[in-house]
Amino acid sequence: MIIGGSTSQDLAAKVANILGEKLCYVETKKFPDGERYLKVNGPVEDEVTIIQSTAYPQDENILELLFLIKTVKDLGAKRVKVVMPYMGYARQEKRFNPGEAVSARIVAELIECAGADEFITFNIHEKCVLDFFSIPAKTLSAMPAIAEYVRDDDEKPLIVAPDKGAYHFAQEIAHILDSECTYFSKVRLGPDKVETRIVDVRCDGADEETVNVDAVKGKKVVIIDDIIATGGTIVNAINILKQHGAKSVDVCCVHPILVNGATARIYEAGANSLISTNSISSDTSRVSLADIIAEELKD
Repeated sequence: MIIGGSTSQDLAAKVANILGEKLCYVETKKFPDGERYLKVNGPVEDEVTIIQSTAYPQDENILELLFLIKTVKDLGAKRVKVVMPYMGYARQEKRFNPGEAVSARIVAELIECAGADEFITFNIHEKCVLDFFSIPAKTLSAMPAIAEYVRDDDEKPLIVAPDKGAYHFAQEIAHILDSECTYFSKVRLGPDKVETRIVDVRCDGADEETVNVDAVKGKKVVIIDDIIATGGTIVNAINILKQHGAKSVDVCCVHPILVNGATARIYEAGANSLISTNSISSDTSRVSLADIIAEELKD
C-alpha cells in the first residue's frame, strides 16, 4: 500500500501505478484555529509506504508525516516505510554555535518515535544525518534520472559543479554520459577577497586544482547541485561560465527550494533552463523520482 502525503500525492500516485500497488487517499485540512485534521480513507494493509516531502512549510509537513505514521500503525500496519524525497532541517546536522538545536537529529528521532520502520530519502545534504536513525536509513541518488534528462545525442555537455562539495554529483552524471566534468574552486587571495576559479579536472584525470580558463569555451555546460535555495552560488557560476565563453548554460538540481527570487535571478544571469526533480513540487520539476523509488521498493 502506498500513501501520499499532501506534498507528494502526484509522486505517490506515479509510484503506485508503476508497482501496481494500492494507493490510499488521505484527507487533510486545517481547522479555523490552524490545527491540522488528517484521515486515512480505507483499510490499512500490513506493509505501508508513506511518501511525503518536507519542504516549506516544513513544520506543517513534518507534523502531517508524524500523524500519518502513527495513524497507520494504530490502524494495523505492521511495517511502515517512509520515503521523504526532501528532508527538511537536514542541513542543521550539528551544533554550529553554542546553544543551537541539532534540528536534523530531532526530526530523525521524531520520525522513528512515531513508528517508522525504515527511512529513505534522496541526496541528503550531509550523510551523517542518517546516523541519527537506529532504523534502516538510506539516501538514494537522483543523478541517473537527471543524467538521462540532460543527455544530448548530438553533443556531450560539460558537467560543472558550483563548488568542490558538489563535485561528486558532476562526476556521477559525467560517468553516465561519458562526458567531461569540472568544478569551481574558491581561492582566498586576501582577508576580504575570494576568487572563484574553474578547475581543470576530468573524470579520468587526477584531482588537481589546475586553473584552465579555456575549459568551458564554446561548450554546452550543465551545472549540477543537490539544493538550490537563494541561487547566489549558481548565479556566480553562470556569470563566470559566460565570461569564459560557454555556448550555453543549463542548471539542474535535485531539490528546488528556490527562495527570494532565485528562479528569476538564475534566468537573468543567462541560464538556458532551470530544471529539478519532483522531490519538491515546483514549476521547475521536470525529472521524476518515481521510477527510482519504485525500483527501491521492489527490493
